[in-house]
Amino acid sequence: MTFKDLGIAPPLLRAVEEEGYHTPTPIQQKAIPILLRGKDLLGVAQTGTGKTAAFGIPILHHLFNGQNGERGKRRIKALIVTPTRELAIQIGESFTAYGKFTSIRNTVIFGGVKQGRQTRELQRGVDILVATPGRLLDLMNQGYISLRDIQYAVLDEADQMLDMGFIHDIKKIIAKLPSKRQSLFFSATMPRDIVELSRKILGDFERVAVKPEQATAEKVEQGVFFISKRHKPKLLVHLLKEKPTDSVLVFSRTKHGANKIVKKLAQADIPSAAIHGNKSQTARQKALGDFKDGRLKVLIATDIAARGIDVDQLSLVINYDLPNVPETYVHRIGRTGRANASGIALSFCDSEERPYLKDIEKLIKQAVPRMPEHPFVDDEPEEAKKEHNQRSPKNNNRNKNRNKRRRPPKRSGHRSGNSQNHRRNHSNNSSGRNN
Repeated sequence: MTFKDLGIAPPLLRAVEEEGYHTPTPIQQKAIPILLRGKDLLGVAQTGTGKTAAFGIPILHHLFNGQNGERGKRRIKALIVTPTRELAIQIGESFTAYGKFTSIRNTVIFGGVKQGRQTRELQRGVDILVATPGRLLDLMNQGYISLRDIQYAVLDEADQMLDMGFIHDIKKIIAKLPSKRQSLFFSATMPRDIVELSRKILGDFERVAVKPEQATAEKVEQGVFFISKRHKPKLLVHLLKEKPTDSVLVFSRTKHGANKIVKKLAQADIPSAAIHGNKSQTARQKALGDFKDGRLKVLIATDIAARGIDVDQLSLVINYDLPNVPETYVHRIGRTGRANASGIALSFCDSEERPYLKDIEKLIKQAVPRMPEHPFVDDEPEEAKKEHNQRSPKNNNRNKNRNKRRRPPKRSGHRSGNSQNHRRNHSNNSSGRNN
């Protein structure tokens, strides 16, 4: 199947061909025909599967065919709600690319910046609005945005929005949408809260699911280094200097950790930048722009900030910290090996992260290849003890109980009652410590 076989409007076909799209991805092959028929859609798909085009192309197709010389100020007919600024900007760029041979206008709004430029765009009139929930509600309350003319509503990355605490905002937005509309709902996972939310959005819908866990794992060359936490910075510097690449995305579990990695790399004369929630929007966009344009080779990101990073030919992903949610690992390595490209993803695993690795391997149904020994192999007995203690919790509890049972010998002259009181007090003190 090709995009020409899907029957999309000629200006859109010309645009996607110029973007280098020839064969639709699985989610595009499944979703686009359904959406062209006007049906609601529940999509279970992760970032990196091509879902922006899967919903963007049909929306542009419908709007292009329904223009009919519309006069007066443009009204918002399509709304895409997504959790992060980076992802919102990426979606906006995709709509601009796919619709560049049409007169359809889109804009993006998000928080963390002054609203002046955004409100001016809205006052000019737009057909498609891409928004993060907080700023959308804010501008609705100020009277800059009305949803009464919405014909197409998309909720993207729904599970991430719930994780980020947007559930109440989403419910308020849904309540303002017209009842007659085409609705699209995308989520990487489908926990109960997501299922309940989808029922409030969708009418008579069809379901599309793509499961990239195995496909992504097969396309991406993976590897894991076992290393102590204190040696991780040395290994990162070693890898970046030993095999220089055009673009490396390094994942940190925390914002503070991302900043520390940047400092460690700077000490080794390796320029890098971090993007996370504490960075200003200007700083995040500059770092991301430099990374995409090749002016910056190494970008450090937290998982939330990395949503929406779409870099062509990303050479390498490094999990500096293994995620404690196995699905997050799939999201991360999916940053490389996008579309039909191959990629490399390397992970650092300290003794505390061994359980995370087991969960990841269970999810992707394969063992992550162990990398050969590196210059920073641990020879520290405390690390080995720590790992042993983590692997044998039952033995540890048994040893603790055994130690508790070892009482000092009774002193002569102690009465039995005093000994019992001593044991009671010892027990109470122990429980107090445990609490």
